[in-house]
Amino acid sequence: MPDRSFLTWPFFEDRHRDHAGRLEDWCARNLPVDHHDVDAACRGLVQSLGRGGWLMPTAVDPASPGPLDVRTLCLTRETLARHDGLADFAFAMQGLGTGAISLFGSPEQRRWLDKTRRGEAISAFALSEPRSGSDVANMDMTATGDGDGYILSGEKTWISNGGIADLYTVFARTGEAPGARGISCFLVPADTPGLTVAERLEVVAPHPLARLAFDGVRVPAPAMIGRPGEGFRIAMSVLDVFRSTVGAAALGFARRALDESLSRAGGRELFGKPLHDLQMVQGHLADMALDVDAAALLVYRAAWTKDSGAARVTREAAMAKLYATDRAQAVIDAAVQLHGGDGVRKGHIVESLYREIRALRIYEGASDVQKVVIARQTLSEFSAAIRGEGLRNG
Repeated sequence: MPDRSFLTWPFFEDRHRDHAGRLEDWCARNLPVDHHDVDAACRGLVQSLGRGGWLMPTAVDPASPGPLDVRTLCLTRETLARHDGLADFAFAMQGLGTGAISLFGSPEQRRWLDKTRRGEAISAFALSEPRSGSDVANMDMTATGDGDGYILSGEKTWISNGGIADLYTVFARTGEAPGARGISCFLVPADTPGLTVAERLEVVAPHPLARLAFDGVRVPAPAMIGRPGEGFRIAMSVLDVFRSTVGAAALGFARRALDESLSRAGGRELFGKPLHDLQMVQGHLADMALDVDAAALLVYRAAWTKDSGAARVTREAAMAKLYATDRAQAVIDAAVQLHGGDGVRKGHIVESLYREIRALRIYEGASDVQKVVIARQTLSEFSAAIRGEGLRNG
């Protein structure tokens, strides 16, 4: 039985506790699903989550748009990840893929959100390129003005939901200024002529991923989300919201690994004693429990800070993502060790968790990049404090 005591923390309101309880019941009835056909499973999960109303938090209500509830997003990802990694993926990509539309989209663009929130359309976030992963400002893809529209040319890769999405949020260089200031964002339906799936990508934890080719893809001017040259700011704003949720997914994986380890330790004997009587096993379990709680505190601090009205939570979200994903890797590795041969047996839940967690330390900003972000933010805040102290003393 997973620990639910964290729901009493002051980060949450009654509506969050109610949401978590109802979702837990739904997951127990509907998850996990068969992953044999990953594309079909992902489509089915989006539809099922949509019918259940669980996709509503992934985007703003087009009729009365307001801020996204990051705590609800995090609670949902944590709960889904604990039950089925692909269900978490299906939920998360609906939010990430439409984040730019929720935060910066026009009323016409937001009409897509009714479909994505009901699970009737699948969304994707097309940012990464072969030469520019974490270095977004270095992207090569171009969007060239052409009369009353733009021509998109280039490639995107490692695109989640690539090949099954109905709409893509695409970032391309429009050239208003060098580097990050010359990037814009576009809404591109999947059936737009010239947009093709160049390659399907297989990874250790099967998810729908693809490399996309844009060969003279023409989109009308109203397809631009926000203003020309705002693409980098839009992308960072979206990641500012959703980066904490990556930590929440890792937290869900870690909680499941801890639960499985506790069951294993209580149900097995070694040298004539229950496994949990061995001090080394107790030490592993203590480390796992500590990592889970510390990760939860960082994740839900970041989510609460954003929901409380902070314009940006770059430092808090980076800390949450970095710590939760790295420590979940350690928790799951310990769970594999405690399960012995079963821990590496294909199809065992601990083995699947081991495959699921690794990618979370790479996408939406690799761990080393998060360290750079944290250091820069910390140095910037320190410098600002020193300048402020100097002005007061002057």
